[in-house]
Amino acid sequence: MGIGEQIQKDIVEAMRGREELRLSTLRMVKAALKNKEVDKRAPLDDKEEQQVLSTLIKQRRDSIEAFTKGGRQELADKEAAEIKLIENYLPKAMGEDQIAEAVKATIAEMGSPTIKDMGTVMKNVMAKLQATGARVEGKTVSELVKKGLGG
Repeated sequence: MGIGEQIQKDIVEAMRGREELRLSTLRMVKAALKNKEVDKRAPLDDKEEQQVLSTLIKQRRDSIEAFTKGGRQELADKEAAEIKLIENYLPKAMGEDQIAEAVKATIAEMGSPTIKDMGTVMKNVMAKLQATGARVEGKTVSELVKKGLGG
């Protein structure tokens, strides 16, 4: 069962259980998936669905940061709850230790790259991590690559 089908099934469950936050979050996710599908003019595959969900999570994280700075903790908490709901539909996120190992291995494979080669290193690390099917955040990878390159 694809992500879209699972979300539709969960929307029905949320309606029956009168779970307002879950229902509104799932409807928002479904709309985002549908918009992407319309833009593409073809059904989405699993990888594309995961990318849409990852984008939604990133947007929520940015919102949390803005709400926290603005002193709106109740809105930040709502966004955090939405992130938890969305993450249920994605593969488990890779731990920082595993990402650090991949960064070290990639840097070793490339010889001795400098901080100027950060873009290339990032591209190689992200390709390697995404090939495993695990979910990673570019921001975390970027910080670890910078540290690995001595930046």
